[in-house]
Amino acid sequence: MSKGKYYITTAIAYTSGKPHIGNSYEIVLADSIARFKRKDGYDVFFQTGTDEHGQKIEIKAQEAGVTPKEYVDNVAGTIKDLWNLMDTSYDKFIRTTDTYHEKQVQKIFRRLYEQGDIYKGAYEGMYCTPCESFWTESQLVDGKCPDCGGEVKPAKEEAYFFKMSKYADRLIAHINEHPEFIQPVSRKNEMMNNFLLPGLQDLCVSRTSFKWGIPVDFDEGHVVYVWLDALTNYITGIGYDCDGNSTEQYKKLWPADLHLIGKDIIRFHTIYWPIFLMALGEELPKQVFGHPWLLQGDGKMSKSKGNVLYADDLADFFGVDAVRYFVLHEMPFENDGVISWELMVERLNSDLANTLGNLVNRTISMSNKYFGGVVADKSIASEEQKALDDDLKAVAAGTYERVRKKMEDLRVADAISEIFVLFKRCNKYIDETEPWVLAKDEAKADRLASVLYHLVESIVIGASLLEPFMPATAEKIAAQLNTSLRSFEELTSFGKYPSGNKVTETPEILFARLDAKEVLEKVETLFESGTQAGQTQEQAVSEDVIDIEPKPEITYDDFDKLQFQVGEIIACEAVQKSKKLLCSKVRIGSQVKQIVSGIKQYYSPEEMVGKKVMVLVNLKPATLAGVVSEGMLLCAEDKDGNLALMIPEKTMPAGAEIC
Repeated sequence: MSKGKYYITTAIAYTSGKPHIGNSYEIVLADSIARFKRKDGYDVFFQTGTDEHGQKIEIKAQEAGVTPKEYVDNVAGTIKDLWNLMDTSYDKFIRTTDTYHEKQVQKIFRRLYEQGDIYKGAYEGMYCTPCESFWTESQLVDGKCPDCGGEVKPAKEEAYFFKMSKYADRLIAHINEHPEFIQPVSRKNEMMNNFLLPGLQDLCVSRTSFKWGIPVDFDEGHVVYVWLDALTNYITGIGYDCDGNSTEQYKKLWPADLHLIGKDIIRFHTIYWPIFLMALGEELPKQVFGHPWLLQGDGKMSKSKGNVLYADDLADFFGVDAVRYFVLHEMPFENDGVISWELMVERLNSDLANTLGNLVNRTISMSNKYFGGVVADKSIASEEQKALDDDLKAVAAGTYERVRKKMEDLRVADAISEIFVLFKRCNKYIDETEPWVLAKDEAKADRLASVLYHLVESIVIGASLLEPFMPATAEKIAAQLNTSLRSFEELTSFGKYPSGNKVTETPEILFARLDAKEVLEKVETLFESGTQAGQTQEQAVSEDVIDIEPKPEITYDDFDKLQFQVGEIIACEAVQKSKKLLCSKVRIGSQVKQIVSGIKQYYSPEEMVGKKVMVLVNLKPATLAGVVSEGMLLCAEDKDGNLALMIPEKTMPAGAEIC
């Protein structure tokens, strides 16, 4: 019997390029929740998709010599292929270029305008071209852009604005009355203290400075700005109609049970989105969960020019389910997780090859060796042996409930750990019962049979629980044991494996152990070839040159005052209250400096980690958007104001002098 509907969404992936492993983590996390809920008796609908409008895409399409639609068609196909590779079970893949979505966004915009929530105004102030941002005189730092430190000029741009403050009190009340709405709690506190309680400013919801967007159909030249376009996918994708003719699917599924998103976009989903819904008279989602980031480790993954990790590369090395296990198990509930090739190898060898794979393999091998593959429950045990059996049975039969409680709180890593507690208990049971000793005494054959039956039964229970997280592996285990994975309802009792059943004669190695040194050598080769290809592509993209206004000549003594060194970015996050700033922790020799840079629109925090960059080290500290910056990352700027980090051509140690 169904426990009711469960509508889960991910943030839609931006089609500026191929998603890295941090993006793939989100889709795998959502998939594991969706699969678990389905198996737990819920009627699940799982939606994901792509965000395909904006100036960045317009620029990238121009650079590639294609139309924006051709560009996003290609990237959206890449993203969908990657999600399919990772064995994700989404029910709907929405694209914001879908005709139905675009028409509904236009209708939503018009309705909000006609009911007075949106009004026409203008940005006016000091404008920074690279950042596409307006600033007041008081916001400038030393007369320059507070985000990037660049020059600003007086400017004015016509735009439409949404009256955010009109609904702020209602939203504050809702958050206070529904503590589960924003999770984890730290994210809720951040939204309340940093944004809602100080007061909301009206939000720009249209732009005229680029064309690749959904047109405002009653005012030529305006396109709907990103968040009103992207956020509404959660309702348009299931049949919302602004005129009141929404589909039965929408009426069934909305409100969403869970929006699963990265912590960097929690503000848009817990402030902008609920206010838009209030204005439309729709219910708010039941919960928004801002998951932490999956960051690159200490840079050892990317020994050349700041390459990022992609899920398909990892899957080639370790297999899809091993990657799924790693990203799900290694991510803390609230704090950022770290991924490295070394840690992947360690987890595969210890957890997957040893704890799980070896358990399954030797259980099947012993069943074949001692009983020709036949697994029978003889129910033979002394009092001491019965105590061992009962303890194993209790752990196995109680695992579902422990896993379910963890999943109720979205503690996926902890849920997987509970399953591996069962597998570890099985390994301990083997050590306790010593089947190889029992096999030496024919009088103990029935006891040996019972031991192997208990192991097979426990493994089936564990594999059935593992299915939402590692679906292919769970199926392989069941196939080798010549049985089917069970429903959750069947996992609270022990002894359902058919006595007398026969396991496979040729057990398959689920996970082969890997040599870390060999893996790292292959990784280095992979990234070296990838970097060379990337350089060739970059060189082919643009062969034009730029002339800039010359500055006054300086002496060698002047230049000698500047200290340039190679730095390695070991951590990075977006600066709160800034649309353009990233704050990086940069290792330079034995010291670590905090450096703020106006490059958020060109690099995600995940992309930054692991990069080797050129740093102006002895720049006097300055405060940007309330954050102290202790240096400057060197960038190149093209004629359109786009920035690219300056990166050493060859691998250099952090701290190497640039001279």
